[in-house]
Amino acid sequence: MTATLELGALEAGTETTAEWHRVCRVEDLEPAWGEAALVAGRQLALFRTGPSEVFAVAHEDPATGAHVMARGILGSKGTRPTIASPLHKEVYDLETGECFSTPGLSIATFSTRITDGFIEVEL
Repeated sequence: MTATLELGALEAGTETTAEWHRVCRVEDLEPAWGEAALVAGRQLALFRTGPSEVFAVAHEDPATGAHVMARGILGSKGTRPTIASPLHKEVYDLETGECFSTPGLSIATFSTRITDGFIEVEL
């Protein structure tokens, strides 16, 4: 199963073409552990939550601006996978980016897929 995450909305009047970027082999990510990656000039945090389930979010903590989200704490809220910021513990939905603990905050999320044993992220 590949996790599909939302890419942020486009600004009015602009069009961009998202591309898939190969990041690493699936087995390079430890299950239940985050890793930071620089992909197409953007800092991302990648999380492998199952044998073939990977999530990608912005590495920047929305509350503080620090690039620390790969060191966040994985968890869940019901059936929804979450990441808690390592700094102030705001909890974000890994699928939608919604912040459960602080209204108005959200984290950018990105589509992922696994192709031939490699994790790819859409930017």
